[in-house]
Amino acid sequence: MLRFLGLGLIALPIIEIAIFIKVGQTIGLLPTLALVIGAALLGGLLLRAQGISVLTQLRSNVSAGHMPARAIADTMMIGIAALFLVLPGFLSDIVALLLLIPAVRGWIYGALAKRVTVVASTPRHPAADPRGRPINGPSTIDLDEDDYRPQ
Repeated sequence: MLRFLGLGLIALPIIEIAIFIKVGQTIGLLPTLALVIGAALLGGLLLRAQGISVLTQLRSNVSAGHMPARAIADTMMIGIAALFLVLPGFLSDIVALLLLIPAVRGWIYGALAKRVTVVASTPRHPAADPRGRPINGPSTIDLDEDDYRPQ
């Protein structure tokens, strides 16, 4: 896996430069630069809109008491899209713009969710004493004279 990551880090700039050259030969220098700058601006606007949407979804999940797994995954994918938008190039911009589309993020989340098992870190059952009986609270309540009044 690390081998593919290293190969990707070496191949990405070479691919980006080749695409720059090909697009520059086809449409010229100024339109090529305008496309790169326009993609960065459009990506920034989409990033802001999608980021606000995901943060709202995250807040509503947390306040409702649900596990915000999908919102966290969306946040991570939007962060990766932001990283790709910072990198100059057409290939990284295309990947970033794809990651900003909610349907694409849903497809990626679905593919990853099939391979990941989530284990709860907090117990869902009440605490138990050494004999296995559930402890619901103290069985003896100690009151002072002024804490109660006789009837």
